[in-house]
Amino acid sequence: MPDLGDAVDMSTFSQILEMDEDENEREFSKPLVFGFFEQAEETFEKMDKALEEKNLNELSALGHFLKGSSATLGFNKVRDSCQVIQQYGHRLNVDGTPETDEAVCLRRITDALKTVKVDFEEVQKSLKKFFGGETNGT
Repeated sequence: MPDLGDAVDMSTFSQILEMDEDENEREFSKPLVFGFFEQAEETFEKMDKALEEKNLNELSALGHFLKGSSATLGFNKVRDSCQVIQQYGHRLNVDGTPETDEAVCLRRITDALKTVKVDFEEVQKSLKKFFGGETNGT
């Protein structure tokens, strides 16, 4: 099992890897992971646009969407930052208490979006190395 650091929950990710019939080909896990990479990059673009438009509802929905995908694969840091985006998009602090100041919500989402992009890059770099390079021009 590779060491992918604390950005990946190996218990969850190993269950994905177990679905591969051939450990060299990784015909199940590799397309799944690389598909997530594409999905995440598209979602980040949508998040940037929603942030520019100060659309908290859209940010919450996008955070929720990406949180689910990343949780399924065991990408904990990405999941956690998406949770923050989802919460503040709902005008809630991370502890669930209401946050009435929209400017605070937008600042916290901006910070979380910067963090999630860095965490995503870390996961992407590690997993591209693990899977032996790039596929589909990624």
